[in-house]
Amino acid sequence: MWWFQQGLSFLPVALVVWSAATFVFSYITAIVLRHVDPLVPYISDTGTIPPERCLFGIMLNVSSFLGMATMYVRYKQVYALNPDKSRIVKLNKIGLMLGLMSCFGLCIIANFQKCILYYIHVVGACLTFGVGAIYMLVQTILSYLMQPEVHSKDIFWIRLTVLLWCGSSIASSILVL
Repeated sequence: MWWFQQGLSFLPVALVVWSAATFVFSYITAIVLRHVDPLVPYISDTGTIPPERCLFGIMLNVSSFLGMATMYVRYKQVYALNPDKSRIVKLNKIGLMLGLMSCFGLCIIANFQKCILYYIHVVGACLTFGVGAIYMLVQTILSYLMQPEVHSKDIFWIRLTVLLWCGSSIASSILVL
């Protein structure tokens, strides 16, 4: 049996594939309809004009749902493996709340792409990326606390690397502003 056929292991893969497809399909639609420059597009212009805006919004809402499902499954897995360790259980609950807030931000981005109140879109982006980075920090700490009984050191190092990459991306985005 393949690893993604066991339980709900397909959820993270579905989340990544669907989210990537969201950007690719809206980008291709924008290029075909000549709404963006195909060589050097401004990413924010890719999903601003119908019909790619509608496609982008619908697909991003599905990504948000897949994200919530993935984070809930992670929450239940961590709780099932550590029901007696109060520090891990508390961090796990905090992680679930942060993850759900990040997915809610994704819903805001999907539904308020180009509106009069542009700040709503920015709030959604801050929830998605800012709170999402804090969620990644909590999951990295959980991976550290659960090794070697549950996780190997490799999982911790992978999460730490992704967290540092995310942090540097957010820092560079802030510096560009």
